[in-house]
Amino acid sequence: MSMSNTIRAGAAIAPAILLAACAGETVWPPSPWPTGSVTAAAETVPVGTANADAADDPAIWRNPADPAKSVLLGTDKKAGLYSYRLDGTVIDFVPAGLLNNVDLVSLAGGTVLVAASDRTDAATPAIAFFTLASDGQLTQGPRLEVGSGGSGEAYGFCMAEADAAGQLARAYVVTKQGPVIEAVIGGTAQAPTILSTRRFAIPSQSEGCVVDGRTDMLYVGEETVGIHRFDLSQASPAGELVSRADGTALVPDVEGLAIAPVGSDGGYLIASSQGDNAYAAFALPTMAYAGRVRIVDGGGIDGTVETDGIEFAAGSFGPGFPDGIFVAQDGDNGPDADGNATQNFKLVRGDALLAALRGE
Repeated sequence: MSMSNTIRAGAAIAPAILLAACAGETVWPPSPWPTGSVTAAAETVPVGTANADAADDPAIWRNPADPAKSVLLGTDKKAGLYSYRLDGTVIDFVPAGLLNNVDLVSLAGGTVLVAASDRTDAATPAIAFFTLASDGQLTQGPRLEVGSGGSGEAYGFCMAEADAAGQLARAYVVTKQGPVIEAVIGGTAQAPTILSTRRFAIPSQSEGCVVDGRTDMLYVGEETVGIHRFDLSQASPAGELVSRADGTALVPDVEGLAIAPVGSDGGYLIASSQGDNAYAAFALPTMAYAGRVRIVDGGGIDGTVETDGIEFAAGSFGPGFPDGIFVAQDGDNGPDADGNATQNFKLVRGDALLAALRGE
């Protein structure tokens, strides 16, 4: 890549960017690159665990029969899984324990399979399964281990549609130590099984991941390094570092990842640039830098800071979200009526977010 506004995987980190913190941790100043702003159209009721880093990752199910009645899922990583209406009110909550990241796939016949990384056992990665009804009700399914003891804690998580007969879906568990485990899911939505697994190497702690189903590419965020891409069509995919977190477009930690699709392979990969409370976008499939944006205060809803998980879904979601929807975890939603610190999820019009990214 030779464009001057492209983040190069091999680019050196400018010494002026790094500041030494008293505890030895790298502290990054705000990115020097222009950053647009957008406001949220809605926000969810905070997750139930207060005074803690609790809300983490969202997923969106688009109701094909009535898009305005689509459902947002969000994890409380200390307690379980929520489903929300698009106005942010709670539909259901399953007290399923230590769930970190969540994703879903729609199966033939209309069944929605939901799964999340389960952190109950810090040594053995596992997936917690659910099904989602069209009214937003969740039904808890089994918890299945996807690695032997010592494989590492299940941390990040994303899913992709099945690529062969006899499969329900493919799941990707990003262990806290780095390696990614692909689990091919079989059986039924109510009684899933693990058909096979394979592992991909990541050097250090990673979390955010997303599969671009159009190209069968897996993107994984290595928190202090950048974004890796794996070609899932290969028998033994080797990761390629396609965007370095060097404090310009992308400021560590690299957290949630989401695809905003356009056409057969275009659109954007959006990443949570947690180190400066922003979101960076890269054009697909080249991964050329495309823009940055922040969610700021406005319309009676506060902006977002220290975002972990994000999600983007294309299409109409009714009059409130006529052209896509973007959801971001907010690490500081302010105090509740009792003075307890809270976290929640912010919902942004997809068209507004993309316009702000492009500086329009």
